Amino acid sequence: MEEVLAYIGIFLLACLKSIFPPVLGPQVGMTNLEIILITLAGLMTSVTLFTFLGEKIKKHVIPVFIKNPKKFSPKSRRMVRIWKKYGIVGVCFLTPLILSPPGGALLVSSVGAPRKQVFFYMLLFGIMWSTIWTYSVDWLMDVGLVSSH
Repeated sequence: MEEVLAYIGIFLLACLKSIFPPVLGPQVGMTNLEIILITLAGLMTSVTLFTFLGEKIKKHVIPVFIKNPKKFSPKSRRMVRIWKKYGIVGVCFLTPLILSPPGGALLVSSVGAPRKQVFFYMLLFGIMWSTIWTYSVDWLMDVGLVSSH
């Protein structure tokens, strides 16, 4: 039961930020393949949820937490600059790296990016980043720079 709860917790963290499973997975004894798969599952769960519900979240949920939202806050301006500069491929590339799965998915859904392209690029870059991070942490543990416990 403890192992199942650890997997669920790491999955939920992966929904928020894709770096958590590669960092935390070895602590609970996950294999590299399990870490990559749980990272992808969390990323794609967030992407699916926020892509399909993005407009409803912006309209009904965000106002609960942010009173009098400004149309052009510094954060929204930064997101527009990222979109204009990098487009759908760039946003999907940056989502696991510096954005968060919810943030990247909300950004691409709010600009009306085609869902099929969003899912394809998010999956592609999710595979890439989760593999790089998982094997980087594995290598750091092998050379003794990071402890597994």
